[in-house]
Amino acid sequence: MILILTTLHKKEMAHKLGHRLLEKRLIVCYNLMPIESAYWWKGKLTEENEVLMILKTKEQNFGAIENYIKENSGYEIPEIVAVKPEKVNQPYLSWLEKETK
Repeated sequence: MILILTTLHKKEMAHKLGHRLLEKRLIVCYNLMPIESAYWWKGKLTEENEVLMILKTKEQNFGAIENYIKENSGYEIPEIVAVKPEKVNQPYLSWLEKETK
């Protein structure tokens, strides 16, 4: 299991992306959180509101999810970070395995 973190400009865009990944069975679940971000972009300090997505999936699905986010996020350079949990309870892991490709 891995968690993929990404950010999007709007909640509606995040829902659309998340639902499509669910329909493709590439993720088992996603969570959305409103965040405030500050970062350097093209030589300027930028601050904006974004939506943080946490996608839960199998490690082998990373490539397909990465490609989908790159094509549909609206960002020139989207944040796509995978984190591997150290421990996951077995019933949750079994559910994830059953419900994803």
